[in-house]
Amino acid sequence: MTGLDKNDVEPAQGRVVTVRGAIVDVEFADSALPPVHTALRVTWDRPGAMLLEVQGHLNLHTARCIALQNTAGLARGTPVRSTGASVRVPVGDAVLGRLLDVVGHVRDLGPALPADTPLRSIHNPPPTLEQETAAIEVFETGIKVIDLLAPMAQGGKAAMFGGAGVGKTVLVMELIHAMVEKYRGISVFAGVGERLREGHEMLSDMRDSGMLARTVLVYGQMNEPPGARWRVPHSALTIAEYFRDQKRQNVLLLMDNVFRFVQAGSEVSTLLGRLPSRVGYQPTLGSEVAALQERIASVAGTAVTAIQAVYVPADDFTDPAVTTISSHMDSMIMLSRQLAAEGFYPAVDPLASTSALLDPLVVGVEHYRIAERARETLARFKELQDIIALLGVEELAASDRLVVKRARRLQRFLSQPFMVTEAFTGTPGRTVTRADTLAGVRAILEGEADAWAESSLYMVGTLDDARQKELASTRATSAGGAAK
Repeated sequence: MTGLDKNDVEPAQGRVVTVRGAIVDVEFADSALPPVHTALRVTWDRPGAMLLEVQGHLNLHTARCIALQNTAGLARGTPVRSTGASVRVPVGDAVLGRLLDVVGHVRDLGPALPADTPLRSIHNPPPTLEQETAAIEVFETGIKVIDLLAPMAQGGKAAMFGGAGVGKTVLVMELIHAMVEKYRGISVFAGVGERLREGHEMLSDMRDSGMLARTVLVYGQMNEPPGARWRVPHSALTIAEYFRDQKRQNVLLLMDNVFRFVQAGSEVSTLLGRLPSRVGYQPTLGSEVAALQERIASVAGTAVTAIQAVYVPADDFTDPAVTTISSHMDSMIMLSRQLAAEGFYPAVDPLASTSALLDPLVVGVEHYRIAERARETLARFKELQDIIALLGVEELAASDRLVVKRARRLQRFLSQPFMVTEAFTGTPGRTVTRADTLAGVRAILEGEADAWAESSLYMVGTLDDARQKELASTRATSAGGAAK
């Protein structure tokens, strides 16, 4: 399976004239230049296919291309043949349970795909406005802080923004685990610039959870050329679009990490000789991100729900790449390094995280009121932290002391043990329904847990779990006092 269309009757023939890393210039002396985005096949004596994609025309006879594989050993004068079409990837039921690369080659050491597997171009237009449907149904994740303050939409786009080491990949993995039982659609995972270790872990976890049979993994590894990393999201999205449009199945699209897609595009732009824009990013940043994100859409009766991890360089949330990506999202989940340092996992910033679905017309008046009260309580606690650090809690007014007490308990209640970290922490993971989350938060805000120890609310599932933990702690304390 090459992932290329072979309908060209008289393919244009050319030869390599320049190789500069991932950029290859190809001369077509005796034929017309292939259009932009046309896939070219290098005819060489090395194992494995070498595929190029046309990015521009230098003159009447020379095309500038990006390589989708390593160009080591590629020499000037090597023959090149145009395929007459853009890069195509295999789609359909045959790719379920398989791990593919950017052009659809099988990389899981399994059997080759059947010869009759359909192919589809990785460059497809987004659905028209008439075809798209609005995403207004809540997509319950089982993660308390997300379901409460940044609910996701069925058929919407959600992104998790955070710097290095604050838990983006773990959160994506937990969402996968939480949806194994309740989610019955197809999952497509795009690993953009992933490490080899992360790919092995994902493949093993998918296989162990029993979800691999309904999942397609598409990887562009960190050690691959920037062209491969740049096109991996398009390949994964093409597979998702096929199941949406042809099979009429709901699709869960997971991407880790979208920032590396932008980073690869920046590398390609520099190699192509374009002048950089703000902070060194490519001048086409906005259009590249939009071309990808606008394809993630739901059509009548079928939804594509996207969950994307976004690395935030140097924890700078004003970075152009971060702001450009965030403009396309329905839900934005911001991860905080400070919360991670204090041991609150998931380290979701409850004040910075937002969602278009947090509206009384969508989630209901009760949910909206509880979420707003929780935000107000946590915001007031944040305002008081400087005073507490200087003078102590005792110097606050009685009303503010009560706010601090409840905010600290709420902060701990919004932490949650994850299934994917159970092997490391020894604490069984918990999935919590939205109703249980709302009931627990309401009880804390109304003072039901004021007399409880803060530790009883830390890393638990429902409020009943915290109550059992508090009772056990009280009994242990009483037994210890009696023994003395």
